[in-house]
Amino acid sequence: MKIVTPHEAVSFIKSGNRIFLQGAAMTPNTLIDAFCERYHELENVEIISIHTEGDAKYAHAPYKDSFTMNSCFVGGNVRSVVNSSQGDYIPIFLSEIHLLFRRNILPLDVAIVQVSPPDKHGFCSLGVSVDIALPAIQTAKKVIAQINPSVPRTHGDGIIHIKNIDCAIQMNAPIHTHGISPISETEQQIGKHVAGLIEDGATLQMGIGNIPNAVLDNLDNHEHLGIHTEMFSDGVLPLIEKGVITGEKKEVKTGKIVTCFAVGSQKLYDFVDDNPLVHFKEAAYTNDTAIIRKNPKVTAINSAIEIDLTGQVCADTIGSRQYSGVGGQMDFIRGASLSKGGKPIFAMPSVTAKGMSKITPYLKQGAGVTTTRAHVHYVATEYGVVDLFGKNLKERSKALISIAHPDHREQLEKDSHKRFKNE
Repeated sequence: MKIVTPHEAVSFIKSGNRIFLQGAAMTPNTLIDAFCERYHELENVEIISIHTEGDAKYAHAPYKDSFTMNSCFVGGNVRSVVNSSQGDYIPIFLSEIHLLFRRNILPLDVAIVQVSPPDKHGFCSLGVSVDIALPAIQTAKKVIAQINPSVPRTHGDGIIHIKNIDCAIQMNAPIHTHGISPISETEQQIGKHVAGLIEDGATLQMGIGNIPNAVLDNLDNHEHLGIHTEMFSDGVLPLIEKGVITGEKKEVKTGKIVTCFAVGSQKLYDFVDDNPLVHFKEAAYTNDTAIIRKNPKVTAINSAIEIDLTGQVCADTIGSRQYSGVGGQMDFIRGASLSKGGKPIFAMPSVTAKGMSKITPYLKQGAGVTTTRAHVHYVATEYGVVDLFGKNLKERSKALISIAHPDHREQLEKDSHKRFKNE
């Protein structure tokens, strides 16, 4: 492995290349900034990634004229360019992104990652973002790395030998962290409702944010919980310390926390560093429905932007504007449905920050259906929980209206009558 300057490292990138960027907390911003500075000599460079952290200079002037964004999951730092003529979004399950690389559908010229220093055997760790980074480095023609001693050495499959890194830079800076914001009364109420659905011995999947944290805050009296998820954050740490999360009832990697990435505080990264309790796998494994369903009582907690009165879920667009991505929602909703005793759950506030109902008669024009109505079981708001499984359209409409915000129920009832000819 050749240690070079950032400018020398990104000299591998040529006009017309397709490059992969590792994401989340592991986003290699030093190298990203370096290749962006070459914008005046590059053209038509395609960038593919899931959610990244940092400025994403390639999405902004003057750099964006040299780069196009082909995103598999949209974050706030690239949202504007993805919804412009210089970017786009690929609707795809997180579990299947690896196929784009391995089947040569989107062959990669360069993969840019951030790794730990090599151990005595020459192996570096991909840290807390193995997800689609592992198949990317396994298939890219060239691999460029920034070696950072702040990267946690994680157990599992996220390793790369120095012989497979074409060149690297050395740097030392904290990886990206996410703080914990105060949980609102509404979020706390949603958390209580969802926690009431979780049984002892369940295997949990949850994301990042206040509602998952509110759920976790209400699980102190549970026992023998396990984690098999695409990501986790700080909310699980108190439950591990209290012995609530043990993983002893899991069928897949009993006793282990299984994930493909993690985002949170430095305390979280210190916890996963060299910790054999946590196994970081690629998303093709963590999000494989056939693997998820083997665990007992899989309880998948996901969010929605809006849900219509039939149960259709939009979780990745606001009308026709691409807001985030399909991600792993369907992977886990279906996996939980097929798990013995499993519960797929959508948890959301009843209204938006502007007071608009998130339970709607119809999805907005242009909205994407992230999860079909046939896949939806439990829906929770601060006003309660309903189970749509087995209910017909009229029954679903009535159930969802019962957990809508009271200010919107009368209009929703009128809309329901008009649509379904309800009595």
